[in-house]
Amino acid sequence: MIVRCSFVFLLLLASIPGYSRKERPEALRQSIQAIVDTARAHIGIGVLDLDTGDSLLYNGADTFPMQSVFKFPLAVAMLHQIEQEKKPLSTLVNLSRKTMDPHTWGPLLKEHKEEHIHITIGDLLDYSVKKSDNNACDALFRLAGGTGTVNRYIRSLGITGMTIRATEAEMRTAWPVQYTNSCRPGAMLQLLQQFYRKKLLSPEHQQFLWQIMTDSENPSDRIKGLLPANAVVTHKTGTSDTNEQGLMAATNDVGIISLPNGKHIALVVFVSDFKGGTARAAHLIALVAKAVWDHYSDK
Repeated sequence: MIVRCSFVFLLLLASIPGYSRKERPEALRQSIQAIVDTARAHIGIGVLDLDTGDSLLYNGADTFPMQSVFKFPLAVAMLHQIEQEKKPLSTLVNLSRKTMDPHTWGPLLKEHKEEHIHITIGDLLDYSVKKSDNNACDALFRLAGGTGTVNRYIRSLGITGMTIRATEAEMRTAWPVQYTNSCRPGAMLQLLQQFYRKKLLSPEHQQFLWQIMTDSENPSDRIKGLLPANAVVTHKTGTSDTNEQGLMAATNDVGIISLPNGKHIALVVFVSDFKGGTARAAHLIALVAKAVWDHYSDK
């Protein structure tokens, strides 16, 4: 069943501490509205000029399934934890193939044939974030102390519109479970804003996470899809399966666009409950990103 929403833009300015009130970017709102009007889906969008606070939300009060987007907050939580424990990224972790799923998306298992895999925390993060490896993700959840620990850390940052309850393995047990890893567009903007302002991690870990998100091997047909080939986007995608009714729960991309004029724009696009297929959903995200690029490139 396709979810139909009354697509209404909301200003985010009052909901994120430290933002000054700015004039609504009306031209951008109209451009995005025209794009969303072509889709029959539950769509959430957040846009934030990280330098001025100029921002808007679309379906900002709604929650959306994150899918692999949650590997970004997991990485932040994991890096914070090893800082607290004074462990370097080179700390070795021993993994058994018996604890991993050979049928899920997993470059880690393809590249490591041994029964017991010795791998650094840094490499696990690289597999999870840069390559979106599901087994690496769940190994990081185990190291972090579970989804509850990660969820509490995110809440400690003052972010209340994001919930992480299920691992990758748990999401695969039943279709509804993926919806328990939910996020409002504004909550993800808050995390991106704190990450950009270097409020979360040490300089070393900030640079490490920024680099693997910038060098991401995640699908490039979303935020980057219609941007210039040399556009710099620091991002994390998320994609669900399609159920028997042809419904996709999630085609997502969230990240920070670095514009040639020096501006940095945080962009969140969640496309949920969509029957148009992954390629069409990705194109919707690409169209929104291009509208954002064009709008802020002229400023």
